[in-house]
Amino acid sequence: MEAYTLSFVGVLALCLLSILLAIYSGSSKGRAGALSGPVVPADDDNLLYRIDRVHMNSVEALAPFVVPAVLAMMVGVGATTLAVLVWAHVVIRLIHLVVYLRGGNAAKGGSVRSILYVSGALVTLVLVVVTGWASIH
Repeated sequence: MEAYTLSFVGVLALCLLSILLAIYSGSSKGRAGALSGPVVPADDDNLLYRIDRVHMNSVEALAPFVVPAVLAMMVGVGATTLAVLVWAHVVIRLIHLVVYLRGGNAAKGGSVRSILYVSGALVTLVLVVVTGWASIH
């Protein structure tokens, strides 16, 4: 399992990111006097909404990526291949976070933010295919 150290660290970084975003979202809502749950108005110009959504996007992307990453280690996907996929996903998620929190046109749906989200999903798809392939060969 030592060969997968970089992948372990990347997966843990994704988990830590999700936890930190949960804390940031909750504390931001608390400071604003907002209730827990969805932020209203649901508008990309609302910073509190963007903070909440970037956290939720992180949570939504976490399980579909982490489960195949762990399975990849179990079925023996190449350590370098897995590390590249994990860290590509980490970098995409971090850029997505920055773009979304920054706001502006790049953060609006159908723009840079969406491209980053889809890119992360494509990396996840590649990971699933690579893991599936390794499991049957």
